[in-house]
Amino acid sequence: MPLGKLLILLGLILIIAGVVVQLSPRIPWLGRLPGDIFIQRGRFTLAFPIVSSLLLSLLLTLILNLFFRR
Repeated sequence: MPLGKLLILLGLILIIAGVVVQLSPRIPWLGRLPGDIFIQRGRFTLAFPIVSSLLLSLLLTLILNLFFRR
């Protein structure tokens, strides 16, 4: 892949990641699905969104396969 196309692709990925970070508080189920681990004890908080990560990975895999299928 030529350098120009690679830079454009990386830029688009960064833009999409920025939009997701900005909109993530407005998606109420993200990080709160059954199977996500959230522990809060006193001043200690641990959030480990296992199921949310798997769901996002599956969704991104499907989308990228649609665009980059040969």
